[in-house]
Amino acid sequence: MRAVTGYDDHVIAEFRANGGEVPGFGSGLVLLHSTGARTGEARVNPVAAVQEGGTWLICASMAGAPRNPAWYFNLLEHPDASIETPQGSVDVHAIDLEDDEEWEAAFARFTARSAAFEGYRRKAAPRRMPILRLEPRG
Repeated sequence: MRAVTGYDDHVIAEFRANGGEVPGFGSGLVLLHSTGARTGEARVNPVAAVQEGGTWLICASMAGAPRNPAWYFNLLEHPDASIETPQGSVDVHAIDLEDDEEWEAAFARFTARSAAFEGYRRKAAPRRMPILRLEPRG
């Protein structure tokens, strides 16, 4: 499986070498294993995640870029994926949070974790950064 960029490769290596701790991100990442929407190739991307009970929330913030990251489109096309967490791998199903109230509540979880997300929101406007819930499969 390959990451999208050399930077991602560095973050992935740090995640795996340090039990999920990555300088600058702390323990707030998971490694998302998805299938390319166009290519069908296996992909792996580090993504910010908030664990919520037995599920995870991930935000397609792309640091406030004007477009959504490729992994978001991968999950729309192939919602069955897996994540690496410090505790191990989990097979998940991605659900896009489209309801405004549910999205706002989920986004509040991200801003509580890092004020940077509010800046990403302003920078990304008018794009609403998608948030997905990853539910364990099986």
